[in-house]
Amino acid sequence: MVTSSRPGRGNPTFREFINSEASGGIVLMAVAALAILVANSPIAEAYFHGLHAYFGPLSIQHWINDALMAVFFLMVGLEIKREMTDGQLSTWPRRILPGVAALGGMAAPALIYVWFNLGNPAALRGWAIPSATDIAFALGVLSLLGPRVPASLKVFLAALAIIDDLGAVLVIAIFYTADLSLPDLIAAVVVTVILLAMNRKVRVLWPYLVLGVVLWIFVYRSGVHATLAGVVLALTIPITRTPGKPEAKGDVSLLHRLEHALQKPVAFVVVPIFGFANAGVSFAGVTLATLGAPLTMGVAAGLFLGKLIGVFGAVLLMVRTRIVDLPAQASWMQVLGVSLLCGIGFTMSLFIGLLAFADPAMQDQVKIGIIMGSLVSGVAGFAILRFARREAPYRI
Repeated sequence: MVTSSRPGRGNPTFREFINSEASGGIVLMAVAALAILVANSPIAEAYFHGLHAYFGPLSIQHWINDALMAVFFLMVGLEIKREMTDGQLSTWPRRILPGVAALGGMAAPALIYVWFNLGNPAALRGWAIPSATDIAFALGVLSLLGPRVPASLKVFLAALAIIDDLGAVLVIAIFYTADLSLPDLIAAVVVTVILLAMNRKVRVLWPYLVLGVVLWIFVYRSGVHATLAGVVLALTIPITRTPGKPEAKGDVSLLHRLEHALQKPVAFVVVPIFGFANAGVSFAGVTLATLGAPLTMGVAAGLFLGKLIGVFGAVLLMVRTRIVDLPAQASWMQVLGVSLLCGIGFTMSLFIGLLAFADPAMQDQVKIGIIMGSLVSGVAGFAILRFARREAPYRI
């Protein structure tokens, strides 16, 4: 065993892995593979039974998908607010290219999915499943390429994924909301107003987090999906803009502190638990007809072809009309590779799929489609970026 030469500092190799950009994506890949293995092993029955066992008022799977994932959505909301206020999306010129690319990357996959499922009205409810990009997976694959990919493309992909997450949150709120309870919804709004009012004087985190739990309860009871309480809470956490130089350590805003505190737990606890609980799909009885089913193919083609067409097409349109330039030092082939990586749609796609369909058979088709589309997108994107040159003389 390799040990650190500094007492109390832990294994340096492990530390380097935890702090690397690729670590979150690698852990998620490993957990997803483990879930599939378990779901097709002799302990599969115990795996599925355990997820549906009740702990208090909710099943284990509901605690994971409704409560634990609220922490993930809190992290998503914090990232969106930080980037919009004080990051790569803080000005309109910075938002244009990733914003238009994200819109294209949401619209094209949805249209392809709908085209595959026009003959099945029940399946059309899942139109948003292939529209989401998994930021941890995509950035993880990109970081494996190291200096072969210019920093501008990494910024572009991160910004696009953040806007994509915002779009997914809005889609969930608008299209996947159950019957509303007006009293609970009003109570949630009142709690939100109190949280916003606290911005003037409250500069400690715990009152926000306590009221965040209360907000989650009211949102859960209101019929709006409970995880959206995390996004709402994030938008009420105060942030201080950094005027051109790093903030002093003691002046870091509550939002920056909370985001920093959540990064590792979300990447290495919350998302892996969600992935393990929801990626497990049994291949028993899966046939070529299952793989070629409109629902499965709609998700897979939406992720692979839809993201490619939507993202790359949007960038091509914006650059050819001279509205923006390509990201610095990036070639068209590299943009093509990054567009393919946007087709990795694991966490949010799974989440939307679970909201869209209650039928386990349809959920399994969704999972298979996500695995197929994400795998092909990731491998193709990695291969292109591995061999593409910077500023190659391609003309389109």
